[in-house]
Amino acid sequence: MTRVDPQPNRSDPTLRQLAPEHRLRRLELLVTRRLDGMLHGQHLGLLPGPGSEYTGAREYRAGDDEVRRMDWAVTARTTLPHVREVDADRELCTWLLVDSTPSMDFGTAELEKRELAVAAVAAVGFLTAGAGNRLGAHLLDASGVRRYPARSGRAHLLGLLGALLAAPRGDVGGTPPSLAEAVTALHRANPKRGLAVIVSDFLDGLPDGEGGTPDWERAVHRLAVRHQVLAVEVVDPRELELPDIGLVTLMDPETGRRREVSTGDRRLRERYAVAAAEQRELVRQALRRTGAAHLSLRTDRDWTADVVRHVHTQRRLAGATRAPRTAVRGGTA
Repeated sequence: MTRVDPQPNRSDPTLRQLAPEHRLRRLELLVTRRLDGMLHGQHLGLLPGPGSEYTGAREYRAGDDEVRRMDWAVTARTTLPHVREVDADRELCTWLLVDSTPSMDFGTAELEKRELAVAAVAAVGFLTAGAGNRLGAHLLDASGVRRYPARSGRAHLLGLLGALLAAPRGDVGGTPPSLAEAVTALHRANPKRGLAVIVSDFLDGLPDGEGGTPDWERAVHRLAVRHQVLAVEVVDPRELELPDIGLVTLMDPETGRRREVSTGDRRLRERYAVAAAEQRELVRQALRRTGAAHLSLRTDRDWTADVVRHVHTQRRLAGATRAPRTAVRGGTA
């Protein structure tokens, strides 16, 4: 698609206008100062949960334990109700899959999509940082999948962010691996439970016509069976609607195909907006079916506020799940 760069904002430079070391420093300040000030509590988490590593079973205590934690296999063997015991996720291993294919080299607002993807990685990295926590990444680009081992510490995170910022742009018309293949590779490489974060525009592998499902849906679903999964969808406003700017040449960044379009045609702009909305709804529904948490970030919006809203929503959902149900006559409420 034709790319239109906005005029530089002298008072608040975008990431692309800063030197790499200054970009990293700005990202760190945004996350550690702004997000830390907006997210109150002892634990800053994108997907809070009670734990994932199975350690055994103990007898069920009425009123204290949740029925959904019942260990039915042990209960059947002992004829006494037992619940599963898990270790709290104090040492979290987070794996990132970052889409850096040509479709991410696009942006018409404050950031390009690939820069917003790096910002999302920074948020995940700094919010999950802690003693013993490790962070690793798979970078999907036109040449294949590059793997960065999981390590802990600020220096490792900054090094990973620097590598993502310095990643070369994909050649137009190249043939990078599909997102489904990259998700499958991430799943196979990490058998131990943890947090998996996929940062992409999720445009790869969408069905051509009505009906059907994205190619990556089954792979993400398999990943979500073993891990907690957060899907970070990166969107630019020009992917949702076309402005009336006359005759433009649109280019598919993945294939290099070009087409001239008259944006002065109101009906064409309306059809484009409807098709784009249907496409994003298809992605939303597919991610919902996989069981992954979904965070949508836009290049023309305050991404830090979107992260905050997502974390608060996840906390409310986690609190509602853990809240005990009150017994009533004839059943439970």
